[in-house]
This record gives sequence, C-alpha cells and structure tokens, in this order.
Amino acid sequence: MDGNDIDTGGKCPVMHGGLTALKSSVMDWWPSALNLDILHQHDSKTDPMGPDFDYHEEVKSLDVEALKADMKALLKDSQDWWPADWGHYGGLMIRLAWHSAGSYRLADGRGGGGAGNIRFAPLNSWPDNGNLDKARRLLWPLKKKYGNKISWADLILLAGTMAYEDMGLKTFGFAFGRKDIWHPEKDTYWGAEKEWLAPSDTRYDDVGKPDTMENPLAAVQMGLIYVNPEGVNGNPDPLKTGAQVRETFARMAMDDEETAALTAGGHTVGKAHGNGDADALGAEPEGAPLENQGFGWVNPNLGGKATNAVTSGIEGAWTTNPTKWDMGYFDLLFGYDWELTKSPAGANQWRPIDIKEEDMPVDPTDMTTRVMPMMTDADMAMKVDPVYRAICEKFIADPAYFSDCFARAWFKLTHRDMGPNTRYFGPDAPKEVLTWQDPVPAGNADYDVAAVKADIAAAGLDQADMIATAWDSARTFRQSDYRGGANGARIRLAPQKDWEGNEPARLAKVLAALEPIAAKHGASVADVIVLAGNVGVEQAVKAAGYDVDVPFAPGRGDATDEMTDADSFDVLEPLADGFRNWVKKDYVVTPEEMLLDRAQLMGLTGPEMTCLIGGMRVLGTNHGGTGHGVLTDRVGALTTDFFVNLTDMAFKWVPTGEGAYEIRDRKSDAVKWTATSVDLVFGSNSILRAYAEVYAQDDNGDKFARDFVAAWTKVMNADRYDLA
Repeated sequence: MDGNDIDTGGKCPVMHGGLTALKSSVMDWWPSALNLDILHQHDSKTDPMGPDFDYHEEVKSLDVEALKADMKALLKDSQDWWPADWGHYGGLMIRLAWHSAGSYRLADGRGGGGAGNIRFAPLNSWPDNGNLDKARRLLWPLKKKYGNKISWADLILLAGTMAYEDMGLKTFGFAFGRKDIWHPEKDTYWGAEKEWLAPSDTRYDDVGKPDTMENPLAAVQMGLIYVNPEGVNGNPDPLKTGAQVRETFARMAMDDEETAALTAGGHTVGKAHGNGDADALGAEPEGAPLENQGFGWVNPNLGGKATNAVTSGIEGAWTTNPTKWDMGYFDLLFGYDWELTKSPAGANQWRPIDIKEEDMPVDPTDMTTRVMPMMTDADMAMKVDPVYRAICEKFIADPAYFSDCFARAWFKLTHRDMGPNTRYFGPDAPKEVLTWQDPVPAGNADYDVAAVKADIAAAGLDQADMIATAWDSARTFRQSDYRGGANGARIRLAPQKDWEGNEPARLAKVLAALEPIAAKHGASVADVIVLAGNVGVEQAVKAAGYDVDVPFAPGRGDATDEMTDADSFDVLEPLADGFRNWVKKDYVVTPEEMLLDRAQLMGLTGPEMTCLIGGMRVLGTNHGGTGHGVLTDRVGALTTDFFVNLTDMAFKWVPTGEGAYEIRDRKSDAVKWTATSVDLVFGSNSILRAYAEVYAQDDNGDKFARDFVAAWTKVMNADRYDLA
C-alpha cells in the first residue's frame, strides 16, 4: 500500500443505498414530524436551463407550421421497435396527451399536462400509462430538432391535437406556453394506497356513493387516470361505472356533456391493447433494468407487430375506421347489442352480437384481416346511463355539434391548468374567451397612485382590516393551475364574498370604503384593494422604525359575475389559513400541514412562509381578531417580536387542548400570550426554527422588514402574468 491508498477494510467505499434506499430519509425515522419537502418541490437547482432561460421568449421564435408539418409526418412513420397501429401513431399520441392532461384535479389544481410531469415518476410508471414511454421516445426527434423553442409539456399535448387534426377533426386551437419541470412532483398526494390498482374502496367512504371519494383525489384507483375500464373494482356494471365516470370527470372540471363528448371522441380513434400475455411484460420504466434505457413494459412477444401489443389488457378498436374522425363510435355502440366477454389477456370487455363483417375494423398489422371491435364498461355507460344516453342521442342527431363539443372539451382538457388565456402563446390560440379560463378584463394603469393612497389613508379604515382584505383577495392564487389571485377582485363577487374565511361583514365594510375611491380615480377595485393592503403594510413598517418602500404595479382589472363560473370557484375556498391563524373546522390533517399546502400552492418558499407568518401575527391580522400567536405588545408595527418571543427561553409553552397553548412566564407562571400549533411549529420544527432564529437576531430587524415586503409583494403580484 502506498501513501495514496486508503484501507477500506475490504468494504465498498461508497454508501450502499444511502441516497436511494426506501427507508433512508429523516421522515422514515420521525414520520410524525412536519415534512417541508413540498415547499422545495420546484427547487431551481434541478433546472439545467439556468436562471436566465425564458421559455416564453424562446417559444415566440418557434416555427409552428414547420413543427406541425414534422409532427404529421411523424404520425405516419412507423418504427420497427414500436410499430404503429394501421401505420398511424395518432391513437398513441392522443392517449399520451390525454393521460398527461388527465391527471388534473379541480380540488387543488394539481396534476395535468402543464409541466410535463408525465416524464417522471410516479406518473411515468402508473399502470394506466403503460407504453406511453414509447410515445415520448417517438417524439424525441422533434424535441431534439426544435430544442429550447418547444417544451416537453407543449410538445406532448400538441402531438395529441395534431393527431386529431390529421385524422379529420377540426380542432378548436392550441396554445403554447407550458414550462417544463425537471424533477418529480413526489410530494403531490395521489392517494394513501401502498399498491397499484388497490380496490377503490380504500378511497371512498362508500364505494357505492362516488361523491364520498376522498378529496382532493379524482381517479378511482391508485395508478388510474379516470375510472377502471373493466368496471367498479374490475366488476362490470355500466350503471355503477357511469356513476363513477360522472364523479371523477366532475372532479376534473368536466360536466356531463363534456364527459360524454370526451368519452366518445377519445374512443372514435385508436384502440386498446391486450392481445397477448400481460404477465410476460417487463417492469415499468422506474423499475426496469439499466439496459432498457428508460423503456418499461418490454414485451418479449411483440415481434415487430402492432397486433401483439399489450397495455391495458383490453383488446380491440371501438370503431370500424380507427384512424378517421367520424361517427363510427355511435354507429357501433348504438347500432348493436353487446355482451360481456374476455380479452386474450383476460380483461373484461364487451363485444357486439352478430356484427356485420364490414363493420369490423381491420387488424392493426394485417390490413387484409378483420377483427372484432370492443367496448369498455365505461363505454357501455354512455348507452345505459339515461343522462349520458340522451346526450349521445343529441350528438347522433347532429354530428357537427358533436365535433364542436368534442373539440372544445379536448381544448379544455389540454389547457385547463394553463390558467387565463393571457398565458397563451402561438398563432393557433383561439380568440374566443371562455368562462372556465377565469377571464379578467384589462385594467387601467394610468391614474394617480399617490392620490389613491392618500384617499385610502384618509378613509378611516383599520390597518389590520386593509391588510387582511388584500391578503384574502390574493391568497386564492394557485400555482398549480394559475387560478385565483387578486387580479379581477373576485373577492367582491359570489361565492368569495360569502366565504367564512373572508369574514363577510368585515369585507363588506372595507369594500364599501374602497369602491368609491376606485371609481373616483378611474382605478380598478382590484388595484385599490391591493393598494390598501400596501398602505397598511407601509404604516406598519414606519411604526417599527424602518424605511422600506412597498412596490405596486397598477393595471389589474375587475371581473364581473358574467365572467365568473361561481361553481368552479367553490374549490378555491380556503378551509384553513395559517397566515391568519384560522381553521374552518377540525380536519384529519393538521393545521400545520394545511399551512404548508396553502404556502406551496401560493408558490412560497419556506423562508417566505416563515417571514409572512411572523409579520401577519404582529400586524394583528388573525381571522376574527383573535390574539393567538400575536406575540407582541406593539400590535400594528412590523417588528420581529413574534420570533424574538417565540425563541425566548424565559417562557414555557403549555398545551390547553384542541391545538391551543398558553405561553407562560417561567418565573411567575403568568400567562403572557396564547398560541396555536401553527404558531409553535415555528419553534419546534428544526428547519422552521432555523428560519425563525434568523429573524429573532438583534441585527436582522431591517432584513425582516425587507423580506416581509418582498414576500408580500410576491403574493400580491402572483397572478400578474403581464409583469413576468
């Protein structure tokens, strides 16, 4: 051994599984600890493009027509390693786009195709996404060619839209603008099950009552996009399946007509794959060996023939001409009686009775042979469920209406999580404004901001009320689907004006004072609400002895009732707001966990969340004016008192039950303050305490004021896409 050698005692000199073992995280050792990982979900360190890369600027220079032409050529360029059904990849690309977008759920706006997250686990390895790795690999030459000018998220959804267009559908349009993420959204809650396709009973109070499915979930089983195509828990019963279809599509923002259109239009083209032994398939992409190079579900029996593919286990096309947009789905579904059967892979499916040979599709590999079509249990629901049947009959009577309904529903499916149409790019973005886009008219930015602020200051409003109103208006923003926020001032409209969390009486008083000021100066109410909050913050900064400007960008607009889908806004109602120390009622999850969820949806980091909590407490903005967590004798001044007193060992913390605590002087035992678990977690959690200690330092008062103003401004401007 020479001087450069290290004696490892025969042991491998690296940590075996230290970073990848199943039980290697801090949370495995202390599972009850508050897990802040969700706040780091989009850490910039994972982004290979660097801070100066601006996708929205890049996509403006994309040659859209050239890309579309290349895409249509690709659809018909069958590859030996994954042969196209009937020589056309349209069905595969539609399924890729559908399953990318179809993970969206309305309750929290998470999922969907807006970030290209189907490239990563767990979505890339869900059972329902079998063989979509092949579709992504087929698209690679286009991504390679057009590079930074097209994101994976945009490319995947464009592929499905171009497939429909190539097969004869007049599409509603397509918009670019989706930015890619670069690591899995592993902290998104997809369900508590520990196995794929576990019985759906586990996420329902009563599986016979679909509306009892656990929120925010939408799919009926772990690893599915929508419903089990074989029936509830794999048991065929079209009526019961129809009820699940209705609930799960509603949770994905679709009404009955949109659901029927998507089901019929989605199955007008392409086929399901189950012509072989499903047990022979290799592991999913995340579980496959290195030599597979990202491929999963390797089929040893494929033999270069599309006919031999196995994906869902269900086998067959739904229509006579599966590469053509037509009314063939309805022709077969309503033109024949159907009976239950099994696919070659053993899956439950339906087949037509006494079908004419000319109505049978040809084999996807051998165009001289006709094969049996099929329907899933969900398809049969379109015929058996009386509501869906009536809609389908309407479509049958008016094919043009069906095509238009489907095109609009497809556009909604693939654009729902992009937010307002001001985020759309490209020549094919439709000009029609749709209510589900939460439109906001352009606002006026040409008014005397200083004069407005002067009138607000003279209006006699309570400082805390102004701050709380601005906060409540802005806190609805969700970076998951770009809904909510202060722009539009929807806090003055139904349903928001009546939400318990918005304190309707206090809100009405503040609006009554601010609306005349807006009218007087030609400003929007949305702007004036935010300005009033800024005025309150500026007063608090000055009272604490600091000199920090609160930035303001005018130009917000005011939405109207006609622009607002009130029902769809119900899901934005806050059930808890840790920033204002409020919980509507007791929930299974803790108030601290609900705080993290809210902070992540708002796009806040851990330090920003901490800073805002401490500031909102000393500003006296708690819901209902409670004193919990207001750890200061100088309420209304933007001091660091919350952090100073939280970390002061002169006090002890005594639980009084139901998440409430008394903060007592250790010497006298006198109660100094009260607090909630949301307050005390900033002293108990090691990460949050580290942040809190920064602001408790004697030399960081000015830093706190500046950090609070920066975080406050970020929240107020979160939905100002015109400022990006």
